[in-house]
Amino acid sequence: MFSTFNSTKKWLVIAGGLFLLFGLIAFTEVRHGQKRVQSVFVRLNEIDGHRFLTRRDVTGYLTNQGADPISGKDYSDVDFRRLEQRLLQHGLVKSCQIARDLEGNLIVTVEQPRPLARLMTYRDGGVVSGQYVSEEGRIFPVSMNYTARVPILTGSYFEKNRSLSSERNRPLLNLLKAVYEDTFWRAQIAELSVNDQGEVTMWPQIGKHRIEFGPPVDLDAKLKKLKLFYTKVLPLKGWERYSRVSVQYRNQIVCE
Repeated sequence: MFSTFNSTKKWLVIAGGLFLLFGLIAFTEVRHGQKRVQSVFVRLNEIDGHRFLTRRDVTGYLTNQGADPISGKDYSDVDFRRLEQRLLQHGLVKSCQIARDLEGNLIVTVEQPRPLARLMTYRDGGVVSGQYVSEEGRIFPVSMNYTARVPILTGSYFEKNRSLSSERNRPLLNLLKAVYEDTFWRAQIAELSVNDQGEVTMWPQIGKHRIEFGPPVDLDAKLKKLKLFYTKVLPLKGWERYSRVSVQYRNQIVCE
């Protein structure tokens, strides 16, 4: 008898607890759905310290420069997906996520792109445009807030190739990644130029020589030969000794 009573009491307590829990959840959801946007908080995830965007920039993008304010709006009138798409239209936004907290604040999290190189195009002796190449091969605009210290990328190749995200351009993108990810090459390589055939010539920060790299293939072997040149040959011969260094041919380094 006592066993049956205790069992019944136990189930009543569990049922009551569940009812109370679901009631609180429902109450919270109803209140949550009725809240207006109290404030907009922007979280900027910097990549390697790059600060292309400010919170003010993001708020401007989000509100169409104030023409479509968000603070004070009912959440029922806020389309999160549309706002995210609005942000993603701007090249300095790599990805974004918009959510709300229980206090009624809109939380905007933005990730900025990582630049591998700065693409410079020229015409009639002047600079036509300067843009960055991201690690995905996407071209995105420069920022008025910050200038990244990355190699310059030039050459006639980019008159017809305005993106490096295709499989065809994967080798060139891999070369840019290799330069960026190695502290030695990032400090030493100042410019990469690519001709119509996709062959690469590089210029260093120190020294007056040019580096004939050839097609961006066999990267490990070519960069290993080039590092051997910098660590073994130049310290003995002098940094001003050569005007041309070629690593484009297999199993040899040509220095002139």
